[in-house]
Amino acid sequence: MAVTIRLARGGAKKRPYYRIVAADSRRARDGRYLEQIGTYNPMLPKDDENRVKLNEDRARYWLSVGATTSDRVARFLDAAGIKERAPRNNPKKGEPGDAAKERAEEKAAKAAEAEEAAKAAAAEAEAVAEAVEDVVPEDATAEDAAAIADEQAEGGTPNEQADDTATADEAPAADEKSEG
Repeated sequence: MAVTIRLARGGAKKRPYYRIVAADSRRARDGRYLEQIGTYNPMLPKDDENRVKLNEDRARYWLSVGATTSDRVARFLDAAGIKERAPRNNPKKGEPGDAAKERAEEKAAKAAEAEEAAKAAAAEAEAVAEAVEDVVPEDATAEDAAAIADEQAEGGTPNEQADDTATADEAPAADEKSEG
């Protein structure tokens, strides 16, 4: 008879509770078993001492007579120091899928484009700042320098804007004279 130490589920719907049992491997998961050697309550916190209860003497006995263990029970026995379990290695488990890889590539491409655009904007701003330094007289106030910088950024010169303002001021005066 092939004996295995495994979990047999009990408890209510959405409230699992497991018995750790030694059973014939051909029996149903929750069916007849040879002996109950412990319990496992996954609803309790991981650091709770009552989460896994195990009769170590009986577990050692069943292992000595050739019982195999399920993966989860092997983890419990390893934590209790009864049976050494070799860690498993699945390097593909943490690897993202194809769609996630495509999304990551698109995101990286957008980030690279945004970085290039930011560099271009910084270079343009630096060029404007250098042009303003050449145009602004040394004795100009901070307000005058800001006005000149705005005009340089728009592509105009300070004198052109002043001429436009003078023309706009003169036009309403001419309208008033003709009405009166």
